[in-house]
Amino acid sequence: MLGIKSLSFSEIQKKIERKRIMFDLSKSQKAFAEAVQLLPGGVNSPARAFGAVGGNPIFIDHAEGVRLFDVDGNEYIDYVGSWGPMILGHGHPYVTQALEKVLHSGTSFGAPTLWESELAKIVIDAVESVEMVRFVNSGTEATMSAIRLARGATGRDKIVKFAGNYHGHVDSLLVAAGSAAATFSVPNSPGVTEGTSRDTVILAYNDVPGLLSLFEKCGSEIAAVIFEPVVGNMGCVIMSPEFCDALTFVQKTYGTLLICDEVMTGFRVAYAGAQSLLGLRPDITTFGKIIGGGLPVGAYGGRRDIMQNILPAGKVYQAGTLSGNPLAMTAGIATLKTLREMNPYPYLERLGTQLVDGVLSAAKKHRIPLCANRVGAMMTFFFQDGPVTDWETAARSDTARFAEYFWKMIHQGVYFPCSQFEALFLSAAHTEDDISRTVAAAEKAFTEIVNK
Repeated sequence: MLGIKSLSFSEIQKKIERKRIMFDLSKSQKAFAEAVQLLPGGVNSPARAFGAVGGNPIFIDHAEGVRLFDVDGNEYIDYVGSWGPMILGHGHPYVTQALEKVLHSGTSFGAPTLWESELAKIVIDAVESVEMVRFVNSGTEATMSAIRLARGATGRDKIVKFAGNYHGHVDSLLVAAGSAAATFSVPNSPGVTEGTSRDTVILAYNDVPGLLSLFEKCGSEIAAVIFEPVVGNMGCVIMSPEFCDALTFVQKTYGTLLICDEVMTGFRVAYAGAQSLLGLRPDITTFGKIIGGGLPVGAYGGRRDIMQNILPAGKVYQAGTLSGNPLAMTAGIATLKTLREMNPYPYLERLGTQLVDGVLSAAKKHRIPLCANRVGAMMTFFFQDGPVTDWETAARSDTARFAEYFWKMIHQGVYFPCSQFEALFLSAAHTEDDISRTVAAAEKAFTEIVNK
């Protein structure tokens, strides 16, 4: 982050222009043609499919720091970061060295290890609301397990979720979802039965009257409210203070459990998570992404009396062969220890401000409607005037213009999420020069959009 020579605006523009001349995706095109014969849609997650922006996905060969390199040799400044986990950048030496060391010990034993306890201690020490934790293998598995735990602990059936909040591809939660489901305008997935989703109630995010009205009618029947404290899959949308207060009110008044989904925000917007910024104390919190340092991982944790309901301490069943495996635990330990020691959050706040201010200024200069929501190193640029406070307002964005902007940035070596309804992420490996290059690319993209 130090010792980087700052380039002038004209020098940056010349570098961008050279990159555009050299840009080629022929090998990616060939790789995708083969992949569609082998994988449904050619991908293993719809978020990678480029369906919202047109064209075919780019195949990545390797990454270093904040640079992605595709199979054609093109180089990009990465603002996806594997959809959030790479807060230290790709291939951070502390993480890779720790993984190389543990490889000689074994990759999975199906038995308890000290690595599990060490990572559990770090998470519990960091997040005030978490007294015990159970590791799983994905964010989806974490939210699915948290829902089952909430129902088992309360003896109630109904769950409340909010439109545009995405909690993984859990049957009972894949209703009015964000993420790829929002991108493709498929709020209810085929294969999700009426019986599975019957006890899931959908409300609008940040709608205080709607939340309180529901609880007045049937609060004693609701096991839990699951929510993202900062939403990432209808774009970055921030919880209002009033909505935060309303959640705490129903928690205390009706005995309903709050499940705070910090799979994306945990250790991302703050070391202690978004709940520390909002003053929330949820009963259960779900984690993923950063706590595995880029390896497959998930976790759910919370109050001791609630967590003790999980088998074998209690009767709520949940198990997993690879849960707590040495590789994921080691990568998580190395990542969280590094975050704790280096405290990159003030630096990320400064870079985030620089990026948002620069891009919004460029859009305003060209009279392109654009607004932004940001919390620390997590943000979204919405192609509309805003404000964006829920799924209904997010959906007003100009997705066609976003797609045009996305490809213009790709051709200038800037890799943004391939959907208007996804958040982009900064890492501690980004530099002020990276931000300046990105703002210069946005300026050129906006110029071409208005002059086409």
